[in-house]
Amino acid sequence: MKVLTVIGARPQFVKAAVVSKLLRRSATEILVHTGQHYDFNLSEIFFKELEIPEPDYNLGIGSGLHGAQTGKMMEALETVIINEMPDLVLIYGDTNSTLAGALAAVKLNIPVAHVEAGLRSFNRKMPEEINRVMADHLATWLLAPTATAVRNLAMEGIVAGVHLTGDVMYDAFLAVSKVARERSTVLSTLHQIPGKYSLLTLHRAENTDDPKRLRTILNTLNELDQTVIFPIHPRTREKLKQFGLGPAEKALRMIEPVGYFDMLNLELNAYRIFTDSGGVQKEAYMAKVPCITLREETEWVETVEAKWNRLAGADPEAIKTASDLSWVGSDYPSLFGDGHAAGKIIQILAG
Repeated sequence: MKVLTVIGARPQFVKAAVVSKLLRRSATEILVHTGQHYDFNLSEIFFKELEIPEPDYNLGIGSGLHGAQTGKMMEALETVIINEMPDLVLIYGDTNSTLAGALAAVKLNIPVAHVEAGLRSFNRKMPEEINRVMADHLATWLLAPTATAVRNLAMEGIVAGVHLTGDVMYDAFLAVSKVARERSTVLSTLHQIPGKYSLLTLHRAENTDDPKRLRTILNTLNELDQTVIFPIHPRTREKLKQFGLGPAEKALRMIEPVGYFDMLNLELNAYRIFTDSGGVQKEAYMAKVPCITLREETEWVETVEAKWNRLAGADPEAIKTASDLSWVGSDYPSLFGDGHAAGKIIQILAG
């Protein structure tokens, strides 16, 4: 079996790390990096820390408007797929790389396997929602991480090829979290004490493209009575510059993006996590750290139902109220499988 894997962004590197390791024991994998994330701390360092094989192709697409970026990816991927003629194309998540991989493959009659199928925010204004919905309707194998994802697919009439596998990010978390604690020096470098700081990630268009919303979130968090470590995404930094934002830091402490080990260590030791990232919501739950999501909806409704995640949007009062953590539950249900999702995926694809 010959598999062409398309990745391009941080969460996809994490997922591919565990799947590719097992896949290469029984199949030939052609790894394609679209270049969607190209900053060292969002790309290359993940390949090094997670021991991901060197990409067979690096398309170097870079950033850009959604249509232009996706179109460039499709054009480049089409050439690669024609050259390699794989048995299937494997895609992850909900990025423009995901959609480009799915479209390029099906137009060449190559079947698609979608890892993390079935997630829905039910907000069609999110580019990620469009990407994941389209990818699911194009895929032959829909590899769902949770029972909720399976139900979402059934509501759209998708039942053939659907498999409940668990979440490969949980596989990665279990495999790497101990190593991250041992190897990462980020806490000492930042002079932080475990449990005495908060963590923030903020990068989604709904928050960063709206100057009023972006200002409100940052100003609210800047007034907290605890340091908020903020590894700032290059896109968010550019928006701050564009909008003339970046007030004097009080609670907020902006730092450069960090690698996977450092990010996990920051998550594992945080008092609470503020984020608009789906992946960080999950990692917060896996780390048993309360999460305040700076959106009005989430794909990971299970974490909200378990009372380890609360939706606050960009409302200052909602953010402040959620910050007291009085709402956090006492139970910790298993939501993301048994840590063997990657193995199940390999078995399914092998037939």
